[in-house]
Amino acid sequence: MKHFLDIHTTSLADLRKIIDTGRIIKEARAGKPKGALDQDTPLKDHVVALIFEKPSTRTRVSFDVGVRQMGGSTMVLSGADMQLGHGETIADTAQVLSRYVDLIMMRTFEEDTLLEMAEHATVPVINGLTNRTHPCQIMADILTFEEHNGPIKGKKVVWSGDGNNVFASFAHAAKQFEFDLVFTGPPPLDPEASLDGLYTTVRDPHEAVDGADLVVTDTWVSMHDPQSARERRHNQLRGYQVNRALMDSAKPDALFMHCLPAHRDDEATSEVMDGPNSVIFDEAENRLHAQKAVMKWCLES
Repeated sequence: MKHFLDIHTTSLADLRKIIDTGRIIKEARAGKPKGALDQDTPLKDHVVALIFEKPSTRTRVSFDVGVRQMGGSTMVLSGADMQLGHGETIADTAQVLSRYVDLIMMRTFEEDTLLEMAEHATVPVINGLTNRTHPCQIMADILTFEEHNGPIKGKKVVWSGDGNNVFASFAHAAKQFEFDLVFTGPPPLDPEASLDGLYTTVRDPHEAVDGADLVVTDTWVSMHDPQSARERRHNQLRGYQVNRALMDSAKPDALFMHCLPAHRDDEATSEVMDGPNSVIFDEAENRLHAQKAVMKWCLES
């Protein structure tokens, strides 16, 4: 069973195959209507369950559209629909769903929920996000970087802000794809200890981005954070905003990425987000192509 659960649990050869397939899929769709079927329809007569314990815009739309473009159909299920682990066990849910659908994408809170689903499912399971990692996003990010600036191997990537789940997947990718990753942010928001050794820390953001090929940030607050936490995070992270002055410290052709949604003029200024170095909307589009490549890979024997 080929699950796509995390970048560090997938071989470099398979990761590279997914990235290369995503690029081919994107190129093959050039000029076609957005609703048109792909020439290759590996999901024809297949049903994909899209499970959302956490709400989403990009993940939901990109997976739903991707399945349809590859000839399949989707069943979208929310946490309220399923109440995972509160009534029927996750293991039983996994086995029942496996009798109905051909593939499961799950966007959930706890990593253990995803892992238990994958352990008991008899169809492939894809990590659409957990509190710990977000591998599909980073696959799209690498696809985006390489279509603009060539191979990411040996390049310098700088993360400014909170060492969150998206950063964790960047750290896993840094080891697999062999690029240098720098974290710049306040000590209270350092990445989890399990990621030690996969990146370096530079507290001064301008020093951190010196020579950077890519500067990345993410929202400072979650939709689930209380107001007190929002205010505290703003105070902690204000010095790590990605603005024009910070981008000027990077290489002239350095790219700027943000996985969205963004709070404009908080973690990044609109000047940067809409500026010549920004590839945020290419990055968002490439979620579609990278995830289609992930699904295709999962179903290959």
